[in-house]
Amino acid sequence: MKATALFITLALAAGGALAKLPPASDEAKAKAAEAAAKTAHGNAVGNFQLCKSIERVATAYHADAKKAGKKVDAPMATPACVEPAPFVYTPPAAAPAAAPTPAMAAAPAAAAAPVKK
Repeated sequence: MKATALFITLALAAGGALAKLPPASDEAKAKAAEAAAKTAHGNAVGNFQLCKSIERVATAYHADAKKAGKKVDAPMATPACVEPAPFVYTPPAAAPAAAPTPAMAAAPAAAAAPVKK
């Protein structure tokens, strides 16, 4: 009995979870785009910091190995670490709304006029 009641309760709750969400508003889409841009910039900053730390570790390793008298190969050539610019979000330009042509403007007015018989 308890198992059946639990099953029915979960089945009803699952129905609400499967409901379709309304489409996102333009404001929500703009916030999502800005959040994506901030995330991308944060990833670029993280990559820069990782690159700098790898350089420090490699430099320290080579210096310690030379002090210990070990044979050290030349450091591997890698691309230079490029510091990202400060974050500045510029939203994409909105497409201008198309102005109705005179033929389009006249068509609804003609359709709205009552027909006399």
